[in-house]
Amino acid sequence: MGDVETGSRWNRNQLSGKAYRWSRENYSKRRRSIDIWAFVLKLLAAQWAYNKAWTYPNGMTDEARTKRRRSLAVWIRETLLDLGPTFIKVGQMFSTRADLFPAEFVEELSKLQDRVPAFSYEQVETIIEQDFGKSIPALYSSFDPIPIAAASLGQVHRAQLHTGEEVVVKVQRPGLKKLFTIDLEILKGIAHYFQKHPKWGRGRDWIGIYGECCRILWEEIEYLNEGRNADAFRRNFREEDWVKVPKVYWRYSSPRILTLEYMPGIKISHYEALEAAGLDRKELARLGAKAYLQQLLNDGFFHADPHPGNIAVSPDGSLIFYDFGMMGRVNPITREKLLDTFFGIAQKDADRVVASLIELGALAPAEDMGPVRRSIQYMLDHFMDQPFENQSVAAISDDLYEIAYDQPFRFPATFTFVMRAFSTLEGVGKGLDPEFNFMEVARPFAMQIMTNGNGSKSNGLSDGLFNELGRQAAQVSSTALGLPRRLEDTLEKLDRGDIRVRVRSTETDRALRRVSGVNMGTNYTLLVGTFTLSATLLFINQYLWLAALAALLALVAGVALVRLLIRLDRLDRMF
Repeated sequence: MGDVETGSRWNRNQLSGKAYRWSRENYSKRRRSIDIWAFVLKLLAAQWAYNKAWTYPNGMTDEARTKRRRSLAVWIRETLLDLGPTFIKVGQMFSTRADLFPAEFVEELSKLQDRVPAFSYEQVETIIEQDFGKSIPALYSSFDPIPIAAASLGQVHRAQLHTGEEVVVKVQRPGLKKLFTIDLEILKGIAHYFQKHPKWGRGRDWIGIYGECCRILWEEIEYLNEGRNADAFRRNFREEDWVKVPKVYWRYSSPRILTLEYMPGIKISHYEALEAAGLDRKELARLGAKAYLQQLLNDGFFHADPHPGNIAVSPDGSLIFYDFGMMGRVNPITREKLLDTFFGIAQKDADRVVASLIELGALAPAEDMGPVRRSIQYMLDHFMDQPFENQSVAAISDDLYEIAYDQPFRFPATFTFVMRAFSTLEGVGKGLDPEFNFMEVARPFAMQIMTNGNGSKSNGLSDGLFNELGRQAAQVSSTALGLPRRLEDTLEKLDRGDIRVRVRSTETDRALRRVSGVNMGTNYTLLVGTFTLSATLLFINQYLWLAALAALLALVAGVALVRLLIRLDRLDRMF
């Protein structure tokens, strides 16, 4: 909608593009299972080979490992595109999960664009007639058979109502719900497999991640839900004349069809076109950041996918937002908990930050939180020493994700959507204005949160400070009053002998396990040799059944030896 001429030309060139097996109404569940499990098994094999020195022709150097990670990330992105809409969307969601995947994977998945060949106009006619019981000429006075945009979930056609309004009609891809049903059933089995995996399942809630993916996917293909999101977004900005949202024509909408007001504009990343139209690029960068901060901090309802294709600029300099299939919500309780995190960051108090993140569900509690606490303290000391206006959202999110990977952090989808959106908007802002700084625009909003607590404008600075002082006074008094009782309980436990002090040396444990394993390996080796020799002698003396039995025992001992060696190798890599 934002770049109509370019979109139309692109789709005319792509209608005869690559034909995907999934791009049909009837799918073979068996074929889908083979394709999907083949991808999973290849990925597991690649991950297994990653730590094996003999798989690197020129030696396992850091450079070689980095190169392999990048090539594997590219292969994953291309394979997800080949697997179709379900996996394109799953890949886009996983691009926000830097706590699950290495940085190279996250970076490559964030490039996943679901531009695929459009489906035929005859299929569009069939879907519209099925949903409305009327033909296209009965509903629209004109309807362009060539889509102006096409993606994995659907495509958009320009049309005109009989009343004269110019509209765009978003039509869902045929057979999409059936494909989702088949794919999600297969993905459920994969989630259970990963949950039980000795390495990938440790500390990961794959079943929970699967449930979140299902919820988001089904919501995104429910076009009536997208229409409701668009109406809610428009209401939130009804008093701002610099934000525009297309109107929904509910009479011409259904679960698979969404008719919206035609609202063309210049794509926000087409900088030359913006300059040619005489628009102020610096002001547009500021408005983009302001719009998103208002969504997040004031409304608690934000656009979760604000990439340049979903934001355009009208001739009068207003921002136009498109595509409301993926939205995020921040409820008041979450914003209150976030406040505690902000105060902890401002005070460089790693203990407070850890406690607040655990309450938010962004950090899984563990027996020893020392390493996590030290990581957070390092990050606080690292970026809080810099002036606020000199900080970068992208740099901060990179630091967060580097700390989060392979740690007990579990960033909720809302948090990662916010961080990705901030980074995207910062990139767009710098493209519009090289001197743009997102953090500088965010300063007044941050001060509002720090002083108001709940993000509203009802309380003043003094109220926020008094509230915080009261909260801290209550915390101190609670600690002071509870301290004698805690000391008394500790002394009683010491008196009864209930307190045990356990000292554990990781290096000693590792050495003892290895010695034990080596001893077992020696025993297994002797057994393999003994039974093999016995089988040979018995075979030479024509005792065939006894020879076969000895050979079988040698095989069993050999399998046990191989499993022991694998376990020792895994133990070495854990420490």
